[in-house]
Amino acid sequence: MATVKTEGTEVEYSNIPSKSIKENLNPKISRFRRLRRDKWLYFLLIPGVLYFLIFKYAPMWGVVIAFQDYSPFKGVLGSEWVGVEHFKNFFQNPDFGRLLRNTFILAVLDLVFFFPAPIILALLLNELRVSWYKRTVQTFVYVPHFMSWVIIASITYIFFTTSGGVVNDIVSAIYGKEINFLSSPDWFRPLIMGQIIWKETGWGTIIFLAALAAVDKEQYEAAIVDGAGRFRRVWHVTLPAVRSTIVVLLILRLGNFLDTGFQQIYLMTNSLNRSVADVFDTYVYFIGITQGAYSYSTAVGLFKAVVGIILVLGANKLAKKVGQEGIF
Repeated sequence: MATVKTEGTEVEYSNIPSKSIKENLNPKISRFRRLRRDKWLYFLLIPGVLYFLIFKYAPMWGVVIAFQDYSPFKGVLGSEWVGVEHFKNFFQNPDFGRLLRNTFILAVLDLVFFFPAPIILALLLNELRVSWYKRTVQTFVYVPHFMSWVIIASITYIFFTTSGGVVNDIVSAIYGKEINFLSSPDWFRPLIMGQIIWKETGWGTIIFLAALAAVDKEQYEAAIVDGAGRFRRVWHVTLPAVRSTIVVLLILRLGNFLDTGFQQIYLMTNSLNRSVADVFDTYVYFIGITQGAYSYSTAVGLFKAVVGIILVLGANKLAKKVGQEGIF
């Protein structure tokens, strides 16, 4: 039997070697033993760590050009420092208000309409009891995720064009006139939301279905015994089980709040709907790539990143205040 003193108290451990107790109580020795024991698991981390170091952290060095009058010929170290001049120009730019409004509206619509869609679909799929039918439905709703935005935009054009589009043919047959969905500023945002929901909702259910699979079946049985119907079982058993998952994904989503997606917006933008289609992502492309204003466009991107960090920190703190775990 071994006796270990911890802060004035004696704890006796029977049938445990004294050496093992000392090693377990010594954090340095314990950590070293775990590293040796799980060395191959840590070895498997190397590709992921290298990916983040090379493609995520290393490019962050380029953020410094937001504070320079960057010239590709002089390089980062040789370019002149201008401080926050580009940020001042951006905030004073007449386009700033329009860009912020368009981006903010799309971001809010994304949170209101798209974010709940995978949750609702996952709850519906979870209620299916015929396994082959459930797998078939899951397969069909996953497929759009693997299509590129070019294909999605092409399908949208085929359906909504005024030159023989299926939707416009139906509208024309009912109302006697066609609607120019693709060029109308009023229809731009509904089309964007429809594309996102159709493309990504099925794929987004994967995480929620995994969380629902971990729900104890005895809770459903107890709810049935108590006389709870299907809706009440979903409200009082299923949703509380995935609440933490929903909170975590919502916090992470806020980190990309101002990221509306360049490809989709760019493909759906034309000269007639540009007043509502111009967002920060497309603005960075036109200013930075086509006009060569690298420092200015980097300042715009850094502004988006700072807003994302603030939203993540704020949402995480709020989640902890209401009793949720948050992400850190």
